[in-house]
Amino acid sequence: MLRNLTLILVASTAVGACTLAPKYERPALPVAQTWSTPTPEAATPVSAADLDWRQVLVDPRLQGVVDLALKQNRDLRVAVLNIEKARAQYGVQRSALFPGINGTISEQRGRTPASTSQTGQAFDTEAYSATIGFTAYELDLFGRVRSLNDAALQSYLATEQTSRSVRVSLIAETANAWLTLAADQERLALAQTTLATREDSLRLVRQRVDGGAGSLLDLRNAETLAETARADVAVYTAQVAQDRNALTLLVGGALPDDLLPAGGLDADNVLADLPAGLPSDVLARRPDVLAAERQLQAANANVGAARAAFFPRISLTGSTGSTRPDLGDLFKGGTSVWNFTPQISLPIFAGGANVANLNISKADRDIAVATYEKTVQTAFREVSDALSVRATVADRLAAQERLTAAAADSTRLSQQRRDAGLDSALTLLDAQRSLYAAQQGLIATRLARATNLVTLYKTLGGGAPAA
Repeated sequence: MLRNLTLILVASTAVGACTLAPKYERPALPVAQTWSTPTPEAATPVSAADLDWRQVLVDPRLQGVVDLALKQNRDLRVAVLNIEKARAQYGVQRSALFPGINGTISEQRGRTPASTSQTGQAFDTEAYSATIGFTAYELDLFGRVRSLNDAALQSYLATEQTSRSVRVSLIAETANAWLTLAADQERLALAQTTLATREDSLRLVRQRVDGGAGSLLDLRNAETLAETARADVAVYTAQVAQDRNALTLLVGGALPDDLLPAGGLDADNVLADLPAGLPSDVLARRPDVLAAERQLQAANANVGAARAAFFPRISLTGSTGSTRPDLGDLFKGGTSVWNFTPQISLPIFAGGANVANLNISKADRDIAVATYEKTVQTAFREVSDALSVRATVADRLAAQERLTAAAADSTRLSQQRRDAGLDSALTLLDAQRSLYAAQQGLIATRLARATNLVTLYKTLGGGAPAA
């Protein structure tokens, strides 16, 4: 009998070879085939999705910070654990494809009183049994179990892509936080230098006023500029502290001083430029788009499970073993027992539940299609926005550099004219104010260029993050 049960199980696992799920076809990308801001690209087969993050974030300090974040960040840790959870859930669902075989050893004792005994005498009974078998194993003739298994698999794969999306976002967020800290450190250094210069100017103006050679208006203007710089020093001191706190949270632990930004914010020495590639290639490799497609495939598989509910469901129960009144003789010859119980369940009337479940699964699939298309459209916009900034940020930076150079030269000339007595101190103070604003604008523009490269890394699919 054990041999017969084994043959039944092997044959039954091969029965469910098909499902009633609709044939899956990837929806057409609901976007244009070129970016809204086309830019000339170098002739290279390499796209952003092929690059490791270390090939994009080239500064060693920045690499060290991102590496710490990938090891210690709690959000990423949760995302990885969600993968483990989804994998386990898929394993639970997949187990339904195979019969669950259990072995059982039991003992039964009883007493029959004399009043109900056929012999008129009370007697005790004792029996031992050992069996091995399976219970209610479903023959998946119409693919219900297989469809549920496919849905669980796609949900697991979607969780993997979601985790990759979290990883890419963490890399980009950490890089942007590090760059922001670098920019605010540069702003703080500029404010401190400007404050020292303006205090020296204020001291000279005050001496001129005390000597009767200067006006009270010049003094008040000098005081205004000095206190403005002093306020900026306080603001940027707090901002640098907040930036470090934000970076510490992303890293998930203490941040070593040797990994902090040092020197000015030069994007060329921090980040590498990225090829944009074609929309059809980029959008098909972004983790959020892949996750949405996996969810769509899961919803498509659930339609097959809902369709299979309209067909008969066949289940098998069987066991073989041995039974004896004495435990010591349990496995001796002539004690074998077996049973085999096939069962078929025909859906006759369910009050419309099966139809409603099918309609729900179809609606879920249509929702998943719309969600996938919206994800593609959002991705297209994000890439196009980043490319729009990249197309103009170089001109913006060059203009800001020329503006800063002109403001610096204007300040130098105003200083010379003031020292020669040709201009008032007010003209010099205006020139210094313009120079300070231009220098702050230059830092902001450099930060915009650097963060744009990080944004491109993220929106173009995040490259291939190292495992």
